[in-house]
Amino acid sequence: MKKRTPFQKFILSAAGILFVGLGILGMVLPLLPSTVFFLLAAAAFAHSSERLYTWLIEHKLFGSLIRDYRLYRAIPLRAKITSISLLWVTILYSAFGVIDSWPVRVLLLAIAAAVTIHILTIKTLKKEAPQPKAEAASGQSTLDQAL
Repeated sequence: MKKRTPFQKFILSAAGILFVGLGILGMVLPLLPSTVFFLLAAAAFAHSSERLYTWLIEHKLFGSLIRDYRLYRAIPLRAKITSISLLWVTILYSAFGVIDSWPVRVLLLAIAAAVTIHILTIKTLKKEAPQPKAEAASGQSTLDQAL
């Protein structure tokens, strides 16, 4: 791994904190993607602060989702169902309860359809995912290799 200067680590840590904030906002705002920001935060912290990286991937609310996605490139079925359900509830409410413009309604529905397709194309994590083989063989975790 490339050695980072203290300034680079500071910038990456600051970016990671910003991404965590955006990820938290994305949990409540329908069109802001939280998963992408949490994954960006994990990547930034992995290259700048072991303490912040450990905090993020061990967080009780979203840590397991980040670990699972980074290790297996998959998300649990429950997360898919929850995210698609919340997406459609908020989009439909916004489109038909708040917005009066038909072009904006169509745009919101198109965005929701595209996000739904994207979520459905991500692999579904099985209940018990196999342990990565590279970890035992190399002594380095697969999560570290994914970085």
